[in-house]
Amino acid sequence: MLQSETGAAAKIPRPVPLRESVFEALLELIVSGQLRPGQHLVENELAELLGVSRQPVREALQLLSGEGWVDLHPGQGAFVHSPSVEEADQLLAVRALLETESARLAARHADEDGVAALRRLCARGASAAHAEDTDTAVAANSELHALITALSGNKVLAELAAQVARRVRWYHTPVARQRGLTSWREHEDLIDAIADGNEEMAAQIMREHTEHTRVSYLEQRKNQPEEPAPQPVRRRRMRTAPGS
Repeated sequence: MLQSETGAAAKIPRPVPLRESVFEALLELIVSGQLRPGQHLVENELAELLGVSRQPVREALQLLSGEGWVDLHPGQGAFVHSPSVEEADQLLAVRALLETESARLAARHADEDGVAALRRLCARGASAAHAEDTDTAVAANSELHALITALSGNKVLAELAAQVARRVRWYHTPVARQRGLTSWREHEDLIDAIADGNEEMAAQIMREHTEHTRVSYLEQRKNQPEEPAPQPVRRRRMRTAPGS
């Protein structure tokens, strides 16, 4: 048996299945808000948009349905999932618990390079918010929170936070403009607390920061009616002519 210099069998990288590439592309369109909650997802339109056939699109929609990003309704097709207020509230509450602990541990473990990286991200996000560049501001926000979690030094915490990060970004995008520069001033205070090694202050600021985002999202949703699920279409069978 052929082996590499390290003694392990030589491995040939396998290409990523097309359905997974389509899955990632569609998920990014959902998270960024380009495909809106409740929007009908037409297979041939998505296939044309992504330059692929309908088959990997169909497979990707099944995967997205399995992870709760897409709802499949018999007789109607696929729709971007519309999270209920309760669903969003529960996830944002979990996010607050995870990130509060991340901030506390980051204040204990972060070094000068880590703090400098946080300040660069904060400056980029604040500049984007000032320019009303919501997409860049949301991306910088996600990167900053992910880095704080990484600086916590707790791998299990980082894995748990990563599981909810995309949904947090999904919920944060609609309120990013509303929160604006206020959110980035809170980030600046948080980074100062981390730089000072003040664990309790960092945790308190993060707790309040995530609560502000949760409240902003819930206030925005308060006057929005819940979208009813599409009802299946009853299809009439074609009658065959006698003798056919």
